[in-house]
Amino acid sequence: MTSLKHTIAGLLCLLISPLATVCEPQSGAQRAGQIDALIPAAMRNTKAATVKEELDWNDLLKTAKTGRVRAGLTDGSILSVGSNSELRVVQHDGASQQTSLEMNFGKVRSQVEKITKPGGKFEMKTPNAVIGVIGTDFYVGFAGNKTTVICYQGQVSVTPLGNVQVARNLGQSSGNSITVNAGQMVEITTIIPPGGFQPTDTPPGVQQSTLLATDVQNNVPPPGRGGHGGHFLRNVIVGTSMAAAAGVTAGVLATRPGGCTPSPNGRKCP
Repeated sequence: MTSLKHTIAGLLCLLISPLATVCEPQSGAQRAGQIDALIPAAMRNTKAATVKEELDWNDLLKTAKTGRVRAGLTDGSILSVGSNSELRVVQHDGASQQTSLEMNFGKVRSQVEKITKPGGKFEMKTPNAVIGVIGTDFYVGFAGNKTTVICYQGQVSVTPLGNVQVARNLGQSSGNSITVNAGQMVEITTIIPPGGFQPTDTPPGVQQSTLLATDVQNNVPPPGRGGHGGHFLRNVIVGTSMAAAAGVTAGVLATRPGGCTPSPNGRKCP
């Protein structure tokens, strides 16, 4: 279907060659992946997102209070965007393993394929930090001028933006970067602690709540249609309220496609 659309667009461009500039935006799109699952309300750029819809460079994913989006990138990495979030896929080149993401607010879980290409990178930028990985499973949340990074598996590098001086953490920090290992978290805020920003062990309740905050189940019944749809939405709202009361960002348990629930401290999904 996509190739047919491109063929039709090409024929139209030939017919209206004096207006060739109309055709340029379509030829310039670079594919980053596709939307695999969602819970309304979710937007891709200015329109409602749909399952199996292609995701291109510089696309903006935005979710409302009840919305969730799970996107699969071309290299096999998975982005699970929670509710009340905004994530821009600035760049994703699966062949060279060059990925750049920007999150203005909200929460997202990234299950990243291991980077093996020379010069490859996977970076996520918030208003006050840059998170870099080689291949791992991690969470990033941003709200109230605070970036929260939790590493479930692997290792994450967090670099505060601006003139923030980060104290070394037992030799693990390098320059202005903080190394966050599996089972640890770090919070970057406008108020610098006396000893600088340091990773700490992630409390089990916080880890579980952040996993819940980015869940996007497959084949979710639309709300208000009877059956189990209403129960599912109610469970989402209850889960969110309970986690919020605990003082953490919350929502619903992120799973890879096929219903497998990965364990942050061990088992991985196929």
